[in-house]
Amino acid sequence: MEAFLTTLLLTAIVQTGDRAQLLCAALGQRFARPVLLTIGVALACGLMALIGALGGVVVGTWISLDALRLFYALSLLFAGLGMLAPRRPVDTLPGWRTGPLLTGMLGLFILQFGDKGQFIVAATAARSHDWVWPLIGGWAGTVLGLMPAIIWQERLAAWPIRPARIAAGLVITAIGLALALGAFGLV
Repeated sequence: MEAFLTTLLLTAIVQTGDRAQLLCAALGQRFARPVLLTIGVALACGLMALIGALGGVVVGTWISLDALRLFYALSLLFAGLGMLAPRRPVDTLPGWRTGPLLTGMLGLFILQFGDKGQFIVAATAARSHDWVWPLIGGWAGTVLGLMPAIIWQERLAAWPIRPARIAAGLVITAIGLALALGAFGLV
């Protein structure tokens, strides 16, 4: 259950102000059918979490316990640093004529493949030697992190996203750094 809750919380937080949220907001404005867009986004999140969880379990069988601790610490450290880095503009896929379901699913999958949330899912699965709970937590957390963008769209831009993103990035970076120092036996 710890793997579920940790992954749920972390993957939801790292979506704050992320390019995936911007894409979801843009697609929410473009398509009048948010249900189909939400299904497409949920499918993409599920596939990414599945790949991360299964990959993490495989990696977890190859490396030692100390390396697993470092892998988890680095996933958090780089996720936090990624939240502090400036965002590149997001392509809102204006030329895609595939409808809300496929545009949401394929666009988000392409944008998010190999992103920080997927590495958090993989590192949690590797550390826990379980793929089911990190998969479910990663899927639910990512969906929860992206749904406000689909629902509130341009109203989300009025919220203080940047300060929240910086605060969350600092906290996650500090936790990752502390865990990395612990993995090296320095703390």
